Amino acid sequence: MARITVEDSLKKVPSRFALVVITSERAKRLLRGAKPFVQADNRAIVTALREVAGGKITYKETKVSTKRRHELNSAD
Repeated sequence: MARITVEDSLKKVPSRFALVVITSERAKRLLRGAKPFVQADNRAIVTALREVAGGKITYKETKVSTKRRHELNSAD
């Protein structure tokens, strides 16, 4: 499988901050037993990056009161 880079994933999200938020949250879910959206024999963090780069995970920012809350969504 081809090497994944941060730059590949950044094409799918609005900022590096968003990439860190969704990738770390998705990696935690994978470690807790969530089924991967892509076929990969890598560590959870790399699999999460592959999912973002593949468009399987999206970033959605919502406002709750005056605070910002970030949600992890699977792309359908």
